[in-house]
Amino acid sequence: MADNSTIKNLNLIGTGTTVEGKIRTQGSIRIDGKVTGEVHAAENFAIGLSGEIEGSVTGRNVTVGGKVKGNITSVEKLVMESKSVVRGDVKAAKLVIDEGAVFDGRVTMTENRPTGQNY
Repeated sequence: MADNSTIKNLNLIGTGTTVEGKIRTQGSIRIDGKVTGEVHAAENFAIGLSGEIEGSVTGRNVTVGGKVKGNITSVEKLVMESKSVVRGDVKAAKLVIDEGAVFDGRVTMTENRPTGQNY
């Protein structure tokens, strides 16, 4: 039997599903439906091509393929794919914006370095 502390959950909100309210997960999440409200993932966060979020988004690594109307915070890396539309401010250590992506907001680059190291 696997140790529960090592299992990383993947949560999926499929196409045609609408969720209103706050969503929090200790694992990863992929959204292909529509969410109105705050979404927080301790691990990876993906918004599929058909996914729409109206509210704030937080995750370790965030990949946007669909639409986000709200602020995005990514602890490590934020990727806006070519068909994505992001309207809101973003905060990330690393940022990738593919050609064709639509972005309307401000960017804040954060430092993401291991503790104990001085530069």
